[in-house]
Amino acid sequence: MPMLNETHNPALRSWVESAHTPDTDFPIQNLPFAVFRTRGTSEAFRGGVAIGDQVLDLAAVAKLGLFSGLADTALQATAQDKLNAFMGLGCEAWSALRLALSRALCAGASEQATLQKCLLPQSAVEYDVPARIGDYTDFYTSVHHATNIGKLFRPDNPLLPNYKWVPIGYHGRSSSIGVSGQRFHRPQGQTMAPGADAPQLTASKRVDIELELGVFVGSGNALGQSVPITAAEDHVLGLCLLNDWSARDLQAWEYQPLGPFLAKNFATTISPWIVTLEALAPYRLSFTRPAEDPQPLPYLDSDANRAQGAIDIQLEVGIATPKMQSAGEQPAVVCRTSYRHAYWTIAQMLTHHTVNGCNLQPGDLLGTGTLSGPTLDQAGALIELTQGGKNPLQLPNGEARVFLEDGDAVRLRGWCEKPGAARIGFGECVGTVLPTAGKH
Repeated sequence: MPMLNETHNPALRSWVESAHTPDTDFPIQNLPFAVFRTRGTSEAFRGGVAIGDQVLDLAAVAKLGLFSGLADTALQATAQDKLNAFMGLGCEAWSALRLALSRALCAGASEQATLQKCLLPQSAVEYDVPARIGDYTDFYTSVHHATNIGKLFRPDNPLLPNYKWVPIGYHGRSSSIGVSGQRFHRPQGQTMAPGADAPQLTASKRVDIELELGVFVGSGNALGQSVPITAAEDHVLGLCLLNDWSARDLQAWEYQPLGPFLAKNFATTISPWIVTLEALAPYRLSFTRPAEDPQPLPYLDSDANRAQGAIDIQLEVGIATPKMQSAGEQPAVVCRTSYRHAYWTIAQMLTHHTVNGCNLQPGDLLGTGTLSGPTLDQAGALIELTQGGKNPLQLPNGEARVFLEDGDAVRLRGWCEKPGAARIGFGECVGTVLPTAGKH
C-alpha cells in the first residue's frame, strides 16, 4: 500500500498560484492524471496532470528532457493518447513520476520558467476517457445499498446469504463508458407491467443514478496467476468518480437469471481525472467488520488491509433539472456519504477478481457499486432515496423527482479532507439524460 512521503506534506506550496485556493480539488499534493486536448480542436489527446485550475501538458514536458531514469520513462508513456502504457509500467514508475512532478511544480523549483509554457487553463480543454478500457467489472461493495435494495424486493430476507462472504460483481459493457459531460438517450427495453400477460418494448420510466467510484487497473497479471491481497494495490493506479446509470424497470424484468443487461449497458459516466492511490494515502482508515459478521476468508484478509484498507472519500450527488439549468441554479444536493462505509475494499475486489486465474490488463476498470451509507440521506441511488418511488424527492425550487426526467443533469463530486492533510478532490462527473432516440 502507498505510504506517506514528501509529496503529501501539507506545507508544500506550488508556484502555480491557483493551487492554493481553499476549495481547489487540485493542490500540489494531488497531481491526478487525465488525457486532454484544447477544446474545439483536432489536436491529439495526450496525458496531463491537474495543478490548481491548470493542466500540465505531459506530452510537451516529455520533449524537454527535464527528468531522467524511471520518472522519464513514465513521462514518455503519458505522451500518448491513452494512459495504458503508463499504467502498465507499475507502481514504482507511477510514484517516480509523481515525485518528479511534485518537485518541479513546487515553489522555488528551477523548472518553473520552462514548465510555465506547458500549462493550459482547464477551462480551455476537453477530456477523453483516460484509458482504452478493455474490460469493465461492476461490484456491489456497499452492504447498506444491498440491504436497502433487498428490502424493496425481499422485506423478510433483504441480504442474500453469500453477500458477506464474497465480493459480488458482474461484467459490464466498456463501449458505452464516456467521460464527464456525457449525454445519453433514455434507454428502451422490455418491461412487464403489473398484471399484464406479456411484456412490451417501451422507454424506461425509471432511469436512476448510481454513485460509485471507478478503480483503474494499472499493471496486470498473467492468465492463470492470481494476485494475492498483499500485492493487490500494486496493480491499481488510482480512482475516479463513476455514475453507473440504471434503468430500474428494465432491470426488474430482465435480471433473472443472469443479472444486469440492457438496464445497465446503455451508459456509464466517469470523471476525467484519475486520483492515484498514492495521493490518497493520508486518508486511509482501518477496515473492520462487525464482530457478529463472518470475517473475510484468508485469501481476502491481510494485516495491511485491516489496518488501512478503507479510504475516507467524501461523496456527493447533485441533480439539476432543466428548469434549474435555465435559471442558472447549482445542482440540488440529494446525497452525501463516504467511501469508508464500503463492505469490501479495493484490494479484496482485485484479489477476488483474479483468484480464479482471470487476467486483468492495464486500463481495465472496476466499479465499486453504489456507495450508500448507513442512513437514508446517504443513499447513492434514487430507488433508495425515494424508497422504490413511494416518497418523491422535494427539490429546493419546488420541483420533485422520483426517477430522472429528460434533460436532468446529475453531478457527482468527491474529495478528501481532514486536519493535518491537504484537501484533495476528484473534480466533477456530470451526465445528462436525453429523450429516447427513437422507437422500433
